[in-house]
Amino acid sequence: MSPADSGKPAAFRRLHEGDPFVIPNPSDAGSAKVLEALGFKALATTSSGFAFTLGRPDGGVTLDEVLTHIRALDAATSLPVSADLENGYGPSPDDAAHAVRSAAEAGAAGGSIEDWDAEQGIYELELAVERIAAAAQAARESGTGFVLTARAENHIRGNPDLEDTKARLAAYERAGADVVFAPGLRTLEDIREVSQAASKPLNVLAHRGITVRDAIQAGAQRISLGGSLTWTAVEAMASAAEQIRDAGDLSVLASPARIREWLSG
Repeated sequence: MSPADSGKPAAFRRLHEGDPFVIPNPSDAGSAKVLEALGFKALATTSSGFAFTLGRPDGGVTLDEVLTHIRALDAATSLPVSADLENGYGPSPDDAAHAVRSAAEAGAAGGSIEDWDAEQGIYELELAVERIAAAAQAARESGTGFVLTARAENHIRGNPDLEDTKARLAAYERAGADVVFAPGLRTLEDIREVSQAASKPLNVLAHRGITVRDAIQAGAQRISLGGSLTWTAVEAMASAAEQIRDAGDLSVLASPARIREWLSG
């Protein structure tokens, strides 16, 4: 069944037209099933969390590996999945378009394209806009209703210039992005200012200093968790393992009862 037939892209697009929502980021099919069982309405991949499952740092996976990951998450639940497509796995507009086209074919209901890579840094605005325009065209041509998110990376790449952020997101909206995203906005004032300048739904990356309610009141339509759930789970595992190693305490081991419940759906 194609993504269009499953209705997942359409359901994902409708979410952006309704109440603000949290979109958690599973690192594998098992965690995706847990998050669906807990009542979330959509999922997003996490480049850092997925790379961790392969024993690699963020940015250390290939597009083919990401596409396999998308297929696994899409098959695991009935929820729409938005794909973290990093920079499109190449700097050119054709690279961004190919990543979006491939993700839609793999079952993604949407996906994000960044305006940064490790070799070139933050792309010049003209190139960044061309990349989003190419990605938007690929999304339209997929015929699935793929929801394209454009990311302005400057706040997490050494250039926390809010005026640059707003100018980039406005340009990406004009180029065809459906959602805009500026990771690294750390204050409610910044979220509010970017939200007021945007004409498309704003995605905000969660962090411990801001509540979901506060982010929504500041103008966020979508709140993603990034790799944080993965790190929370890994820290819990490491803490339990340390208790076993240092104190021989096996009481930290959890019962699989809830896991059976989560995976039975």
